[in-house]
Amino acid sequence: MRVALLAGGFGGSRFALALAETAGAENLTVIGNVGDDVEVLGLHVSPDLDSVLYTLAGVFDTERGWGRRDESWNALETAAELGGHAWFKLGDRDTGLHLVRTEALRRGEPLSAITQRLTAAFGVRSTLLPATDDRLRTHVQTPAGEFPFQEWFVGRGHRDEVDAVRFEGAETALPAPGVIEALDAADVLLIAPSNPFVSIAPILAVREIRAALEHRRVPAVAVSPLIGGKTVKGPADRMLARLAGGTEPAHVAECYAGLIDALVIDEADAERAELGVQVVVTRTLMDGEDARRRLAESALSVPVA
Repeated sequence: MRVALLAGGFGGSRFALALAETAGAENLTVIGNVGDDVEVLGLHVSPDLDSVLYTLAGVFDTERGWGRRDESWNALETAAELGGHAWFKLGDRDTGLHLVRTEALRRGEPLSAITQRLTAAFGVRSTLLPATDDRLRTHVQTPAGEFPFQEWFVGRGHRDEVDAVRFEGAETALPAPGVIEALDAADVLLIAPSNPFVSIAPILAVREIRAALEHRRVPAVAVSPLIGGKTVKGPADRMLARLAGGTEPAHVAECYAGLIDALVIDEADAERAELGVQVVVTRTLMDGEDARRRLAESALSVPVA
């Protein structure tokens, strides 16, 4: 079974691993969010792509929830001592990847080609693609003003409530090579349990990607990021309450109106599930290999309507 997954953030990377383990790594294509990309100390950082890459490669720091495990911080500490900005934490191993990516981008190589080369270097058998090679950046509007995503999320600790989200560059962004082909060739389209507003919406802001889901010929299934109306990690529950009007399964489904045929929800949310799409109820917490596999199998089990 060929699987195409839209993913971003911590939940997206864990679900990508679940699908690789269940459907076979070579059958999985992950289309990753690049709205979070940021330049730090002159280096181009792609946090969501890297989270998926590190997770599939088995080097992700699951304790910290970002970056690589067995990390050291000498370069960042030296930069801080010399007056450089240290608000965005780059470990030494992580920095090595960013150096290679940044150099290649400055030579004119597209992000998709660089990502393919990095994936191969890490021995990952799944395909990882950025949603677009074009510049696409997420900005959040808050009562304190508008901020680039990483300044709000990391620099300000995502404490500010979000009134709106906009995607710089979305009007002209084209899908990266291979993205539409992967969506067209897939036997099932999946949306990870990621934040609908800042992890998935930037991918869907690329018009041809949204159109591919709107005109799909195979099932499209989203996994809710909520358990009992709350997120395991991150501000998705607060954003749903403020921007969608609540944290019930219906509010998650509404974020993907016209784009999905089914929503996978946790058992804790089952009583509140009155939706206009199919509902699959399971335990969605991915707290181990068996739990990951159960969730993946549930998402892959949705039949064609």
